[in-house]
Amino acid sequence: MTVKDSNGTILNDGDSVTVIKDLKVKGSSVTLKRGTAIKNIRLTSNEEEIECNADKVKGLVLKTCFLKKA
Repeated sequence: MTVKDSNGTILNDGDSVTVIKDLKVKGSSVTLKRGTAIKNIRLTSNEEEIECNADKVKGLVLKTCFLKKA
């Protein structure tokens, strides 16, 4: 299984990614702004999703179509 970002670049465990669109976090009042850097991602069994921790929110699951490799 290969996990790719919005540009088609292959992602691996521990990579850093950048958010390409403002994203509202469900269950929270926090919004991840475009350009937010997220470090140390973890791949899931779904190739369209990754797990990560942002500055203000822990345990996020993000879709790879909103990310690009940093």
